[in-house]
Amino acid sequence: MKSMLIKALFLPLLFISGVSVAKEHAELKPATIFIAGDSTAASYSNADHQGWGEPFKAYFDSKTVTVDNRARGGRSTRTFMAEGLWQALIDDVRAGDVVIIQFGHNDGSPVNDNRRARGTLPGIGDDFVDIVNQLTGKQERVFSFGHYIRQMVAEVQAKQAIPVLASLTVRNLWQGHRIERGSGQYGYWTYQLAWELGTPFIDLTNAAADELELLGKTAAAALYPKDHTHYHNEGADLHARLVVAALKGMRPTLADDLYSDKGKAVTAYDWTFVRLPVVPDARRRSVFMVGDSTVRNGWGDGRDGQWGWGDFVADWLGHPPVNFVNRAVGGLSSRTFITQGHWQRALNMMNPGDIVLIQFGHNDAGALNDDSRARGTIKGIGHEQQTIDNMLTGQRETVYSYGAYLRKMVGEARARGVIPVICSPVPRKVWLDDSKRIARAENSYPQWAAQVARQSQTPFIDLHALVAARYDELGPEAVDEMFGDARTHTSKAGAIDTAGIVARQLAPMLGLDVVEAVSVEAK
Repeated sequence: MKSMLIKALFLPLLFISGVSVAKEHAELKPATIFIAGDSTAASYSNADHQGWGEPFKAYFDSKTVTVDNRARGGRSTRTFMAEGLWQALIDDVRAGDVVIIQFGHNDGSPVNDNRRARGTLPGIGDDFVDIVNQLTGKQERVFSFGHYIRQMVAEVQAKQAIPVLASLTVRNLWQGHRIERGSGQYGYWTYQLAWELGTPFIDLTNAAADELELLGKTAAAALYPKDHTHYHNEGADLHARLVVAALKGMRPTLADDLYSDKGKAVTAYDWTFVRLPVVPDARRRSVFMVGDSTVRNGWGDGRDGQWGWGDFVADWLGHPPVNFVNRAVGGLSSRTFITQGHWQRALNMMNPGDIVLIQFGHNDAGALNDDSRARGTIKGIGHEQQTIDNMLTGQRETVYSYGAYLRKMVGEARARGVIPVICSPVPRKVWLDDSKRIARAENSYPQWAAQVARQSQTPFIDLHALVAARYDELGPEAVDEMFGDARTHTSKAGAIDTAGIVARQLAPMLGLDVVEAVSVEAK
């Protein structure tokens, strides 16, 4: 009976989000893909300068879709609209078209001068300033970056077309072996706007930075012969390819017959639709979270009433000047989080002194090899390994133990000066026969996580025990309200409660005090 109970506690999670199958497999077939942006996207004939919008055209079949690049050098969101460039674009948009919008490089310029007068107010608020424009001599009300993006998105949607927001291209500015990941906070503001407005978000900044860091400082510099912002054809094509890869990961996605042979050959980044968070402010220390759907559920928007605890930790700490970046992905194990590239992408965003909370286990109990998920890990923390021909990917793969994957993440985090913290997996809502105590797993993932933490001298948060004790205290009736499904995924109330437990353990590491979280109703 006990072995059956332990198995039930860690049955694999069977979904990533509440998105319907019909919606997930729907296809977009625009007649035109428009691009609105600045010089980093604009088309040029200069040998030392090309925007990504020009090589982007080659990834599509001109017989099935038109790529219309309206990006113009030197423009911000404000001047792109003030000069009529946006109006000319929107006049040509038809229902079903796609409009990719990317600005930010020039929005940080002065709001008023006699040279460009193109800057916007920082952020995405409703603030504005009235000026007499030194360049035009006219009165003008200048709004925030977010205001202009909202107007663009609203006008695209009014045409029953699809807006897509993209973060900045990467500038060739390095600190040691790390390249700058965005100018200012424009990438984060674009991410926030994508969530607010319900649009797809392409994280071009981090995707391009990842590739450029692999090339290295010298090879990357060769792509930027003019200055640190503008690249030539090869650098433009690198960014264009990454935009295509991200478009393939939207839900719904572009129809396959829109792509040329070159476009069809691009490996899709299948996770665009999840809209994973980016670092809000590079000047601040960050706390990253990696894990499964109990940390960040589905699309991270509470679908079907289900939330992960990682979305609410900051609430318990009074939203201090620390970034909280929840990069957990539902449906993944410690193994597939690594093999599908999520760990490396998160790691590349981290800086020395950052903290990463690591919580896996629920999905590690899945099959080592099947044609559905192929995400299981070898039980325990040993050095066993098994080579398989992965039925899902078609590739040969060596599978390791649960502990081995945790050790890999811990070691690679430390190698970058990042502080890893191992968390045991949260318990499921499975009550013992007397209905007064939540069942605890034995000789399973919580204990294995603890063993890896002890052996590697890594900070450990025993969420399995702490959350189970909390549920014992509350009792079955109250705990029922903390779940969005039968026994695995918490509701908003449950996620907030678990986040409070995490915050109490995390606060001393950050030198912070725990405050009372905002109410469920206020969130």
